[in-house]
Amino acid sequence: MADFWVALKNSTRPQLDQQTHVRTDLATQATISIVLGLSAFLTFCFLRPRWTALYAARKRQKNDAAKLPELPDTTFGWIPVLYSITEKEVLASAGLDAFVFLAFFKMAIKYLAFVLFFCLTVIYPVHKNFDTSDNLPDLPPATNATLLALGTLSKPGNLEDQMYKNSTDSDLGDLLSTDYLWIYVIFVYLFSIAAMYLIVNETKRIIRIRQTYLGTHSSVTDRTIRLSGIPRHLRSEEKIKETIEELEIGKVESVMLCREWKELDDLMKERMSVLRKLEEAWTAHLGFHRPKTLQRLPRDRRRETPDEDDDDEQSGLLGDTNGEQEHVTSYAHDRPTTRIWFGFMNLQSRSVDAIDYYEEKLRKLDDGIREARKKNYPPTPLAFVTLDSIAACQMAVQAIIDPEPMQLMVNSSPAPADVVWKNTYLSRTNRMTRAWTITAIVTLLTVVWWFLLIAIAALLNLATIRKVSPALADALERHEIVRSLVQTGLPTLVISLLNVIVPYLYEWLSNLQGMISQGDVEMSIISKNYFFTFFNLFVVFTIFGTVSNIFEARDLLGEQLRDLSRISWVLAKALGKLAPFYMNLIILQGLGLFPFRLLEFGAVSLYPVYLIGAKTPRDYAELVQPPMFSYGFFLPQTLFIFIVCIVYSILPKGELVTLFGLIYFIIGSFIYKYQLLYAMDHRKHSTGRAWSIICHRVIVGLLVFQLAMAGQLALLTAIKRSLLVIPLLAGTIWFGYFYRRSYDPLMRFIALRSLHRDDDAEVISLSQSRFDNDTEDGRIVDTSDQTGLRFINPSLISPLEEVWVSKNRANGTHHTTNGNGEGNV
Repeated sequence: MADFWVALKNSTRPQLDQQTHVRTDLATQATISIVLGLSAFLTFCFLRPRWTALYAARKRQKNDAAKLPELPDTTFGWIPVLYSITEKEVLASAGLDAFVFLAFFKMAIKYLAFVLFFCLTVIYPVHKNFDTSDNLPDLPPATNATLLALGTLSKPGNLEDQMYKNSTDSDLGDLLSTDYLWIYVIFVYLFSIAAMYLIVNETKRIIRIRQTYLGTHSSVTDRTIRLSGIPRHLRSEEKIKETIEELEIGKVESVMLCREWKELDDLMKERMSVLRKLEEAWTAHLGFHRPKTLQRLPRDRRRETPDEDDDDEQSGLLGDTNGEQEHVTSYAHDRPTTRIWFGFMNLQSRSVDAIDYYEEKLRKLDDGIREARKKNYPPTPLAFVTLDSIAACQMAVQAIIDPEPMQLMVNSSPAPADVVWKNTYLSRTNRMTRAWTITAIVTLLTVVWWFLLIAIAALLNLATIRKVSPALADALERHEIVRSLVQTGLPTLVISLLNVIVPYLYEWLSNLQGMISQGDVEMSIISKNYFFTFFNLFVVFTIFGTVSNIFEARDLLGEQLRDLSRISWVLAKALGKLAPFYMNLIILQGLGLFPFRLLEFGAVSLYPVYLIGAKTPRDYAELVQPPMFSYGFFLPQTLFIFIVCIVYSILPKGELVTLFGLIYFIIGSFIYKYQLLYAMDHRKHSTGRAWSIICHRVIVGLLVFQLAMAGQLALLTAIKRSLLVIPLLAGTIWFGYFYRRSYDPLMRFIALRSLHRDDDAEVISLSQSRFDNDTEDGRIVDTSDQTGLRFINPSLISPLEEVWVSKNRANGTHHTTNGNGEGNV
């Protein structure tokens, strides 16, 4: 036992050095983050009134945002106006998805403010005066074997008794007192119950608003069901209509039976490619002066008003409606040529006039498309059935239609604009194969992330760096600021970059799964990215951080790395030792990187690249479209930060983690509010489906929190107190089951009693009539640019767009297009 007390006495100086390093790292990270964030914020305030085409793109181009208040052009005057926008206005302008996303931030702010109060008034003083978990020494092998032989590690309180018996210093006895550990038991119950209360309370509020919001509207989407698993003998519009009406739940207005449209879709895709090449050829011939500013381009070509003196010209892109100079100069260059390949194995080639070649190819494709639209394609087992009322639709989706399994399955329908039509004719086997393949790829990628995280975790520990590069470790020891940047700034920066890059990979994989709607793709992205952030960046990274600590203690452990009790001792200290890393990560994310989202740094940085590649007016028009807000990119990382704050709320340094987490969510709610309302576009038909995912992930976080506290108590030999957490674990599991069974259905369906209710109607929308709700004059929730209010593949009816280049053709004639893009070339 003497070795144990020697180790304890020798641990004081390293602990002081460690605390100094933590303070230095925290100050360095905070300074860098504040400088970065403040610079980005001031830059945004300066550029916002000047780059309105980028930073107010949604306000300028979307009718949904037309009734939002105008933001002043002053540097900071927009802040109070944005803050004063109410939840009703958010709901009416941005929809339920944005509403529940911002509601999660408000719930997190309430919870963290509640936790922070107790952290500052109770938990922090207790840790400061009694907690010695950071000062506990590493157990030498001899001591470990001795304690195991005596059986002291297997009985509650024996370690404390042994310490007291071998110590004559009363201060040491006070130091090792474990009465303070009761705060783990008390506050794990208090914080868990508070979180569950907020979840239930906020869910009830969102359900009430959602039911009222959707129940008092009668859009096409709300009255449409998605019918899958249709048997072969029922695969016709007439038989489907007859089958549904025989259920006596309502009348069928229309049936859209999906068919094998691959040939037609491929022709339309090829046509767009040829059309773009033809536009490039015409632009090269006529010449095109690059617009100096984004504002010179029209906000939406479909809404442009033609000039009065333009005859039949209605493509206002190149014509300046304000009388400014035209962008096109006729006969600026010779007619371009292109090389075509022919003959045996395409070994022969010749140059031909590019404009004539692509015009002829476009004409042949148009003839082929017109013929393809007349064909009768084989039906698929999927249909969209529009009923005469929401009540009939809801009765259908909440009922079992057919006694045979996997047959005539009814689900809520996505909006017409949300349907991925190329996936509607995929077979069920094809979709299942894709899903399992993507799952296997995600599993393989998880292993790949482990190797990256091992390298990142190694940077957290100077002793680990010394094992790899002693010279680098010596250099870091000599330069404190450089050491802080390498051990603190570099790992948090790499983790932050992974949080940015990996979602794009998972988005690409999710789009390959063959899902029917973009909403399903969005939910899949959220699930995949949450798994990456929570499992890899929290669970696995914590383990790897612990492994680095094991390497640090290798000299002390010798050959006894397999000693389970020694490894458990190190694991008990893992969360506490990684607290500075997570504090620095939250500081970087909240204070440093959040303001860059206001700048839309990605869109701005990529704009020169896209600008260099832009050649035609169509290319330039696409540059000014508002960027799309993807909840799958931003929600998982926010959930990850929230769960980290929950887990660390009672641990030492938990008050700092909670404080920075609270700042993170306050800043985030403000920034995302601006982006959702003014800057970025999002899906047209939103039903708030993400709220259930948010709540279930938070419940999982509570379980991790409780397990971590129970493990902390057990490894500090407070076994009886750790057992008191078990009823809370069981209660949380039951709460998750209860929530899924009681609240999830109301987040998926519309209750029949909610239909046509008049109470609380003012919270729904700024537009109330059915015409307003179903057309672009009101809520644009389920319309499609190509199909209007109908469920139909755009390839079947969308106009064949003409060349979008100039007002005057090279031969002096006018190029005319109508409002839908049709015309003569």
